[in-house]
Amino acid sequence: MIGMLFSRGAAGVPAPGPVDFATLALPSSPNTCLLTPTTSPGAGHLHRDPFPVTPDKAEAAIRAVAAAMPRTFPLADFPDRRQAQWVARTRLMNYPDIVVAEVAPAGGGTGLWLYSRSLIGHSDLGANRARVMEWLAAFEALLRRS
Repeated sequence: MIGMLFSRGAAGVPAPGPVDFATLALPSSPNTCLLTPTTSPGAGHLHRDPFPVTPDKAEAAIRAVAAAMPRTFPLADFPDRRQAQWVARTRLMNYPDIVVAEVAPAGGGTGLWLYSRSLIGHSDLGANRARVMEWLAAFEALLRRS
């Protein structure tokens, strides 16, 4: 844990495997936030209708959003799943959080799964939910402009 706190970027954070959103069991702690398409089964904290764009366009957009976020660094990439993961470090304490994004055809459009979770601590005071909302707003704005 100490290595994660004193590292920069994604250093010190073990690269996880892909997240299987169909079987993901959310923890009981309040330090996560999961956005799922409304057409997707399973638990999520937030839901959004699929977007009327191709998976290629949605994938490019969410990657552009991640690249524009401060203190956010690539962690893992699973192209066959259209899933990417990043480390987002908090401004004051440098805590590493993991953000996972995946796009897939859903409900006549493209669904977005966006999962932000803390690696340290029990509560995040709403930081992961705020991050998911910020990424979603930036994603939607980018799709509107293109």
